[in-house]
Amino acid sequence: MAEGSVLITGANGTLALPAVDYLLEKYPGYTAILAVRDASEDDPNTQKLREIISRHPGAKASIRKLDLARLSEVHEFATKLSEEIIAKEIPPLKSILCNACYWNLVGDSELTEDGYDKTMQVNHISHVALVLRLLDSFAPDGGRIVMFSSEAHEPHRATLENIPPAIPEDVNLLVKPLPLEDKRGAGFQRYGNSKLVTTAWTHALNRYLEKDENLNKITAVAYNPGGLVDSRMFEKNVSTFLNLSFRYAIRPLLPLLRLQNSQMRTGADSAGDAIELALDHVNPGERGYFELLEKAESSPESRDEAKQGKLWVKSAEWAGINKGNTALKGAFE
Repeated sequence: MAEGSVLITGANGTLALPAVDYLLEKYPGYTAILAVRDASEDDPNTQKLREIISRHPGAKASIRKLDLARLSEVHEFATKLSEEIIAKEIPPLKSILCNACYWNLVGDSELTEDGYDKTMQVNHISHVALVLRLLDSFAPDGGRIVMFSSEAHEPHRATLENIPPAIPEDVNLLVKPLPLEDKRGAGFQRYGNSKLVTTAWTHALNRYLEKDENLNKITAVAYNPGGLVDSRMFEKNVSTFLNLSFRYAIRPLLPLLRLQNSQMRTGADSAGDAIELALDHVNPGERGYFELLEKAESSPESRDEAKQGKLWVKSAEWAGINKGNTALKGAFE
């Protein structure tokens, strides 16, 4: 039976809940490390996560608190998890699924206590810190990192786009964006930018991993799971009109809408795919960008190696990563 640990952030989310169920049902040998912002019994979605775990007697699963809007908590989480793996309290990592996500389509940019735009920090910066801190917690035979991308990373693809995603000349504007009159457009651009930066960063990560003889068995993919029409993101920080549109028009019409756009899915549709991709069961050893389970080409801007390099340096700076706290030494010389 296969063994190893699978870390999932945002583990009580729309895609993650059925993904955890799929993992525990189909691959009970793995240890599930399930990170959520609110691990208390007061959170109804975390309670759903507990109910899923309870349906699998003997499941090796633990729910951990992790607030990605606080970098200090991310670093503390990574330190503790690494110590548990060194002490052999839990198996080495097989995969990290950076699933947690945030947006705000009704207001201006919100700054975290670290001083960064909350959308960019939750979706990208904190995942950078988590991944780079935990690279030496993978087993010698490697594993896979799944960064979550979206069609929103590429201009003119997402139906909610008013302002196309773009990497500005001054990349600090990504973490401290200027306010715009079009709140929904600006909010969705912040979301699209976080996915663009994540996709570009994943390409850079793979180049560094391939060059490191101790880490080259770890692969990274930027995974577009499709447009999840049942996402809870449409229930918070969106207009009433958008909320009702998805609830009473788009979701009921999903079978018809899929005929025009195969990427329109539910979280349950993508859950199994995410786990199979994370465990390297599909496209084994492959790196790069995936749409559903198909290797694809990400946006031209995300493939620009000069911009990737710039984002790599700034992402590490924002995330508090240097050669002293990551095993990927060659990337910081």
